[in-house]
Amino acid sequence: MNSNKRYQNIELLAPAGSMETFRAVINAGADAVYLGGGRFGARAYADNFTEEELLSAIDYAHIHGRKVYLTVNTLFKERELTEDLYSYLLPYYKQGLDAVIIQDMGAFQMVREAFPGLSIHTSTQMTVTNRYGAAMMKEMGADRVVTAREMSLTEIRDIRDHVDIEIESFVHGALCYCYSGQCLLSSMLGGRSGNRGRCAQPCRLSYEVFDEKKHPVKTGKKERDIYILSPKDLCTVSMIPDLIENGVDSFKIEGRMKKAEYAAGVVSVYRKYIDRYINACLRTDEVTAKKDFKVTKEDMQHLYDFGNRSGFTDGYYKRHNGREMITFDKPSHTKGNEALWEEIKECYVRSEKKEKINGTLRLKKDFPAKLEITWNDVRISADGDVVQAALKQPLTEEKVSASIKKTGNTPYEFEKLDIDMDDDIFLPVQALNVLRRNALELLSETLTAPARRDKAGADEKISGEDRPVKLVSVQNEKNAASGNGKSQLSVSIENRGFIKKLLDESCVDSIYLDSSCYTRENLFAALKEDTVRIHLSGKKVYYIMPAVFRFPTLSFYEKNLSEMKQTGIDGFVVKSYDELAFIRKNLPDTDIILDHNLYIWNSYAKRQLWDMQPVRDTVPFELNRKELQNRDNTQSEIVLYGNLPLMISAQCVHANAGADRGCDKVRTVTYLKDRYGKYFPVKNNCTECYNTIYNTAPLILFPYRDELEKMGIHAYRISFTTEQESQVKQILNLYKTVFLNGKNSLQELYMGEYTGGHYKRGVE
Repeated sequence: MNSNKRYQNIELLAPAGSMETFRAVINAGADAVYLGGGRFGARAYADNFTEEELLSAIDYAHIHGRKVYLTVNTLFKERELTEDLYSYLLPYYKQGLDAVIIQDMGAFQMVREAFPGLSIHTSTQMTVTNRYGAAMMKEMGADRVVTAREMSLTEIRDIRDHVDIEIESFVHGALCYCYSGQCLLSSMLGGRSGNRGRCAQPCRLSYEVFDEKKHPVKTGKKERDIYILSPKDLCTVSMIPDLIENGVDSFKIEGRMKKAEYAAGVVSVYRKYIDRYINACLRTDEVTAKKDFKVTKEDMQHLYDFGNRSGFTDGYYKRHNGREMITFDKPSHTKGNEALWEEIKECYVRSEKKEKINGTLRLKKDFPAKLEITWNDVRISADGDVVQAALKQPLTEEKVSASIKKTGNTPYEFEKLDIDMDDDIFLPVQALNVLRRNALELLSETLTAPARRDKAGADEKISGEDRPVKLVSVQNEKNAASGNGKSQLSVSIENRGFIKKLLDESCVDSIYLDSSCYTRENLFAALKEDTVRIHLSGKKVYYIMPAVFRFPTLSFYEKNLSEMKQTGIDGFVVKSYDELAFIRKNLPDTDIILDHNLYIWNSYAKRQLWDMQPVRDTVPFELNRKELQNRDNTQSEIVLYGNLPLMISAQCVHANAGADRGCDKVRTVTYLKDRYGKYFPVKNNCTECYNTIYNTAPLILFPYRDELEKMGIHAYRISFTTEQESQVKQILNLYKTVFLNGKNSLQELYMGEYTGGHYKRGVE
């Protein structure tokens, strides 16, 4: 028999977008529920909870021995974080909220400082994909990391083996096409930011696929209605043993926008099979339990009937990507078997979960009525009115029992009630009702009291006139020298052939060499060669790490640390927390530049990340000019030109669109054409196996030099991604003419389509 305590701590985590759904998933067997309040959740269009409902939900969960996690997993603008988040969280913290789910590094720091004892779970929006990122979160104070949906079982196991942190992973529901937290598609197309909980889901629309020469690609599907960015829904109920075995502590079901019947139905099936496997492990052993584990066709059909998108996929746990994961023809969510939905509604939505309690009632003449209630190890006692002698008709035991057992809308029901009463007594029924109500309220208070908190640790520090808290300074020895107000230009490239054109450009101070410039076979020798050439021209060299830092990539760089040190580069541009932690641990004296997707929207985030001593950060793309004016731009760099990356995906448009070809390991540019006739370039990085989807037109901020300098920004970047060699000189001349010399209007000199991004409009 296996007595491993790990099995007893496996959590089934359910979504709730409303109070009805909240009660339903608890009825169906959820151990914990994640939900959003009135603000700061990544599902702004769910019903979400009022403050009164959320406070009630926390108590309801604790009475039933469950937990509540609140989503505050959006990115925070300065005022929201310094003025709003503290007061928003305070009542829930005092009520006993179990954890918050966080994306923003500033919110992370504020919660850690202001709300001691409140668990922090890092959102999947943080794109943590390996043990370095998980260890960094642990060191900063996180109790749990929610893994990127793209992670394999092997990668999750590697975190389990190296980092003492809880692991939460998605097991059922909708999949994003993009790595969560790395998507700007909805934001750039319509101003509805996924980082702010307002995704318009443009990935669920149809796109035509074109090759590098903009010729239609034969996909094997109808050419005009291809939903190539729409993944099928995730379903992993058959993988429960594998997920537990490889380190998943919390099984997370997606669906805060779904109906109560859907959420409760899915929870009921996963509850059944998690319990079945765990009980088998405790009775026998893992090998036998796994061998005997099977999901019935009936239960699988139930999951299909609750809802699916063109069937199910078991996701990325056992594969890196694949055409079979995409809906192609039908992106909408379909369901079946209305009778089953009605059954679920009757079973979990309309019914009320009751805790079984035992009671002892004593009614003795001339003494106060006394009701004692026990629930597990908890015992409470309540006194009522004095029992009187009966003048006419005495109370009967049946009448007394019926009155006390009327638990109504409370979360309790009597499993056993012992009554010890005299024969000739009288007590008004109303008095019995009051006694019962007082006793049950006392029981609820007793059960919820352990979670209550009197006040936050920073009640005095972050209240009243002391808010907002401003950042003091992010200057350190490494970056102090570059804060002299002199404009600096860096140019990032994804093509080695562009280096020669940049060497003689006196306006270029640094060259950022993207990892995609190289293959792994020639990386370090070629990078060293390029670094020597660039240094001879008097410029600095930074190496841009891959967009994601998955296990194979991590292993490659770990094995070649000495070669990395010998390249002579001046530093690294990092795009993830995984990379930041990796470089700081293994190359502690190397300069680091934080790229735009390590979102520093507020001063708290800047202070938090400056503990890692970068030399610069990059201004996020979603802030507008007014928000940038309020931002601390000390040591910040802004992208003045570039085709902005809208999606980073483990999927491959090039491979998935080629029905007969599949993956051919050919690096190319593919185009997605939307319903408005716009073409989105897509580059496939075969070395690291991810796709980048770029915006249809480049960002150009050349006319705004004076404004940017007033904001304290003096470091600028031009980013070349999908451009041809002939465009490099054109854009640099445009930079010199418009930005440096302030001559001519941009419209006169640049004839192509371009965008100002969010510089003027911003996001909600």
